[in-house]
Amino acid sequence: MQDSLFLRAAFSKSTERPPVWMMRQAGRFMPEYWEIKNKYSFLEMCKTPEIAADVTMLPVDLLGIDAAILFSDILVTGEAMGGDLSFTQGVGPKFANPVRSQADVDKLLTDVDDKLQYVADAIKVIQQRLNGKIPLIGFAGAPFTVMSYLVEGGSSKDFKLTKLMLHNHPEMAHALLAKIAKVTINYLNLQIDAGVNAVQLFDSWALALSWDDYHEFSHRYNKQIIEGLNRKDVPVISFCKGSSVFAPIMAEAKPDVVSIDWNADLLDIKKKLPAGMAVQGNLDPHILYAEKHVIKDRIHRLFERMRGEDGFIFNLGHGIMPDIPFDNVKYAVELVKEFRYEV
Repeated sequence: MQDSLFLRAAFSKSTERPPVWMMRQAGRFMPEYWEIKNKYSFLEMCKTPEIAADVTMLPVDLLGIDAAILFSDILVTGEAMGGDLSFTQGVGPKFANPVRSQADVDKLLTDVDDKLQYVADAIKVIQQRLNGKIPLIGFAGAPFTVMSYLVEGGSSKDFKLTKLMLHNHPEMAHALLAKIAKVTINYLNLQIDAGVNAVQLFDSWALALSWDDYHEFSHRYNKQIIEGLNRKDVPVISFCKGSSVFAPIMAEAKPDVVSIDWNADLLDIKKKLPAGMAVQGNLDPHILYAEKHVIKDRIHRLFERMRGEDGFIFNLGHGIMPDIPFDNVKYAVELVKEFRYEV
């Protein structure tokens, strides 16, 4: 497995071409996903190991990507801690019992590995199906992002309640973030013990934070998590929306890979990171709506920019949108797989 393109690139070893996988690669842009989704609720899919494995394998079988990523959700930790989580079509995730007071924080559980065992079970099924063909990436939501859902009670445009807690009640915010961080360390180590080959920490809403608040309420806990992982031979990828701004701080947590959004020049970011730290990204996912000659031009432009750089994993700057044409995604993957850096 250490010979895989993805793992070699993640550890900044040379590769004949960039490896490719895409955030949200097993998802709503695939008709085959909907064939499964129409039979089960989203949480049933996550919590039933055979179904989670079926969905995880869709992009492996249909796209031929270089790494699989576990089918699950960043909010399963919040649910395990005591959040009353539901997903509604067209609305998204909701916590019916939002965390708004110190009493709410105190109620949250941290010894929850048994409640997340279904994820470990799914990993074992997926690895049987992959049979060593490509690596499997596990993941978790970063504490600030999970906190924002727990406090807001769902998705938010302005994160007003979350920011009010950070600013008016920082001790409460830190107590909540510390609990989520503890759960996340144990959860990612559970995934590593179950057999994932890499892990990614998703701080999807970090872009809502100012530089100082990111440092205090996000980076501090992400660093704690990365330091707490049993990461021998398992690369750690750190991603946030806002990584084009926060990459220098993200690097201080010492991940193996920093995943970059599409607002920055990838080579410029890489040159500012410590030697031997890989980058992942950073095509604007909206490019995949465009005509194929545009997709080809933008991917090749990125590859030419990164020519001669070890430690580059091709990905999007964020996840695939649900209405992107499947054929365009497949075309993009094929372009990457056909590409070769000339010796």
